[in-house]
Amino acid sequence: MLFKDLNLIEPILRSLNTEGYTTPTPIQEKSIPVALSGRDLLGCAQTGTGKTAAFSIPILQQLHNAKQSGGKQYNSIKALILTPTRELAIQIDESIAAYGRHLDLKHLVIFGGVSQHPQTTALRQGTDILVATPGRLLDLMQQGFINLAFINIFVLDEADRMLDMGFIHDVKKVIAKLPTKRQTFFFSATMPKEIASLADSILDRPVRVEVTPVSSTAQTIQQSMYYVEKDDKKKLLVHLLQDSTIERVLVFARTKHGSDKIVKDLHKYGIGAEAIHGNKSQNARQRALSNFKSGTTRVLVATDIAARGIDVDNLTHVINYELPNVPETYVHRIGRTGRAGASGIAFSFCDQEEREFLRDIQKLIGNTIPVVNDHPYAMEVSATDFRRSMPQRPQQPSRRSYASYDSAPQKNNVDERSSQRNFSTDRVPQRTIGSKIVLRKAN
Repeated sequence: MLFKDLNLIEPILRSLNTEGYTTPTPIQEKSIPVALSGRDLLGCAQTGTGKTAAFSIPILQQLHNAKQSGGKQYNSIKALILTPTRELAIQIDESIAAYGRHLDLKHLVIFGGVSQHPQTTALRQGTDILVATPGRLLDLMQQGFINLAFINIFVLDEADRMLDMGFIHDVKKVIAKLPTKRQTFFFSATMPKEIASLADSILDRPVRVEVTPVSSTAQTIQQSMYYVEKDDKKKLLVHLLQDSTIERVLVFARTKHGSDKIVKDLHKYGIGAEAIHGNKSQNARQRALSNFKSGTTRVLVATDIAARGIDVDNLTHVINYELPNVPETYVHRIGRTGRAGASGIAFSFCDQEEREFLRDIQKLIGNTIPVVNDHPYAMEVSATDFRRSMPQRPQQPSRRSYASYDSAPQKNNVDERSSQRNFSTDRVPQRTIGSKIVLRKAN
C-alpha cells in the first residue's frame, strides 16, 4: 500500500513526496483510515514505528477540510497533542510543519524550561494545533493564556512515558478541561494496568491498532551483549569507538552525573561527545542535539529522559553503557535506531551487578541477547549463570526500583510551573545477585 491509497488530500501527498515518503509504516497504514473516519483510536506500538505521522496527518487533513467547508472558524485551538518531553514536542511540531507545509494551518509548540513570553505572544496570535508538555500547558491555562473549550481532536502520546515521569496527575487535570465531545487518539508503547485504565476512561468505543507485540524490539535491530567489569566499561567504549564505521552513536547512561563523566572520559581520548539530560538548559540540550544530528558531534550521551525524544535520521548505533533497571526502558532506548524499518545495531554493557536487570530485559523481550566474548575486556561467564539469564525461567516477583532514573517520579526538586522535572539521579540502587557464581575477567 502507498500513501496515495489512504485517501489523503493532494497537499499532504505533495508534502510527503517532498519528504521522500511513499509507503506508510504498518502503524500508519492501520491508524490513518481509522482517524480519518472520526473514530477514537488506541494505538499500541513500539517506539520508532512512525506514530507521529499516524496521528498528525489525519489531524492536518481534518482541520483543513473543516476550514475548506466554509463553516464558522474560531480563533482557538482545535487540536491538542500532549507529549511528555520537550524534545519529543519539538520533533512533533517539526513533523507537522513538514506534512502541512502546503496547508493554511497554524501550529505551535510549548514546553517548560524556557521563558514563556515568546509562547504567550504566539498564543495571542492564535493557533490551530498546539503541541505541549503537561507542566507548561497547565501553567499557561491557569494564567488564562490557553482555553481548551474548542478542542476537536486530542492526542495523548507516549502515555506510558507520562506514567514513568510522574505526569499522570497533570494529564488528568488537562483532560478534565477538554470538551466531552471530541475525537481522541491514545498512543502508548506499553500497556501497564494504570495506562489501560486511563485509556478506558477517556476513549469512546475506540479502534485498537497494535502492529507489534507489546514491549518487543524491532527485528531490524541487531542486539549484542558485552559482559564487562564496571571499571572496564570506559575502556570498552573507547575500544568500540575505534571502529570508524560507527559514525554516530547514542550512548545511554543511568545518571546525569554519569553521563557527564562519560563525556569527559571520551574527550581525554580525543572523541567528540556531548551530554543531554535534565540538568542541562533547554538551549544546551537543543545545541547538543543539533550538533549530533548534523554530525558535528559523533557521540551523544543521554539519560532516559531522552530515550523517546531523540529522533535522528539514519542513526545506526545505540550503546547501553549501563543497563536500565526498568526492562521496558531497554526497548525504548534501542528503538532510537532501526526506525521505520531501517536496520540498526545496539550494544549493551553488563557488569556483575546488572545481571538481574539483564534477566528482566530478556524475559520482557522473549529472547536471549547474543553475547560477544571477542573483546579485550571480556568476563568469563559460566554456563550455569548464563542459563539464569534465559527468558524461560520461572516468573519472579518484580524488584525493580525507580529511584535511579532521570525519568523516575520524585517528590523533590520539581518545578511544576515549567514542567521541568530535575529528578535526583545520583542514587543508584545497590543490587546483589543471589548466586555464588563469580564473574572473572578472561585471560
